[in-house]
Amino acid sequence: MRTVEVLLDEEADLAVREAWRRLADAGLPSQARHRSPTNSPHLTLASCPELTAPIRWELAEVAAALPLPVRFTGVVRFERPTSVLAWGLDLDSALAGLHDRVWDAVASDSPPETLNPLHDPAHWSPHVTLGRSRRAGAFADRRVPELLPAPPLSVRLTTLRSYDTETGALEVLGPRP
Repeated sequence: MRTVEVLLDEEADLAVREAWRRLADAGLPSQARHRSPTNSPHLTLASCPELTAPIRWELAEVAAALPLPVRFTGVVRFERPTSVLAWGLDLDSALAGLHDRVWDAVASDSPPETLNPLHDPAHWSPHVTLGRSRRAGAFADRRVPELLPAPPLSVRLTTLRSYDTETGALEVLGPRP
């Protein structure tokens, strides 16, 4: 499977990494525990089995639209099927438009049953993961948000990339030359 993700600007990246550190220091599930060099704060837009030529063509246009300013909305929690603690992002028209373009690109040349329904624009909740656990309710303690630094007021989404879940390879998806 190939993800389509967008990276954060340096200030936001550092703030997310600080949140990861604080969760880990408190003994909570944290993305800081993933020591892979490919692990960095990001926003997942979609995933698909393969980045075909038609998908790549469309994603090059998306990459050309970056950087994109966005805003964090605060702490969010998900229980689906893992427990996730994240900073949510405001789904304004610019972010929704970027996501729609990515979704349309991957959906245009992928079997529908291979697409993650949580990435479908009707169900997508933009967020940057801080911690994840298979243990239900891992972040249910009301004090967990107090451990975290405040998210930056403004963030720029800077770089489109893809992660290959089978090989572990990362690929920056840039605009067409």
